[in-house]
Amino acid sequence: MPKAPAIDQQRLLDLQAVDTRLAQLAHRRGTLPEQTELDGLEKERRRSGDMLVAARTLVGDVERQVAKAEADVAQVRDRAARNTKRLESGTGSAKDLQNLQHELESLSRRQGVLEDEELVVMERLEQVQFAAAELTTTDTELAEQIADVTARRDAALAEVAQEETAVLARRQAIVMGIDDALVALYEKVRAPRGGVGAALLRSRRCGGCQLELNASDLAGIRGAASDDVVFCEECGRILVRTEESGL
Repeated sequence: MPKAPAIDQQRLLDLQAVDTRLAQLAHRRGTLPEQTELDGLEKERRRSGDMLVAARTLVGDVERQVAKAEADVAQVRDRAARNTKRLESGTGSAKDLQNLQHELESLSRRQGVLEDEELVVMERLEQVQFAAAELTTTDTELAEQIADVTARRDAALAEVAQEETAVLARRQAIVMGIDDALVALYEKVRAPRGGVGAALLRSRRCGGCQLELNASDLAGIRGAASDDVVFCEECGRILVRTEESGL
């Protein structure tokens, strides 16, 4: 049976307390609500960003359609203007002038069709530009929210780190006051037991597994010397005996 001074065994409770706090801090770091909120916002912004890229691409496509429609209308107008000028000058044969008149009528109809098409694509451009503007606003708002949550997350992490530094210093001070062999035993015991290697025996109950020891186990512990390191038969943790143990 391992041996260690009773006072050192009792100091294991202080060591266990700081190790439990360190585990709590590590859990807090890994489960920060700010991080969960941030992950959600970043996911939403990625999705919104993809939509924004698509919307801006569509704006570019429709702008090219508008430019083409405007060029088509301008081309017909220019040709109609030239023909009108020639017709008004009266230059050419009667047949030529008649042909010019017919072409002007055809150009007028063509211009009307093209202007209608131009109007449609211009209205389409307004729609896609509005959609892109809304998505841009959403992206800006999400970026601001992300910046705010990131700041709060970083502040929470800094708070955790600050407390960890203090707790680690406290741990080092406690370890220095405990027999090295007992610390090594404690570390070996707690590793596979959820980080709990030592527990107070209080009112005949193990503080680790919360089970009450049977009469046989209690008898064995009563018969152990004060410097004997005893273990819970149920969970295998080191049992620390004090006046509260009910022995």
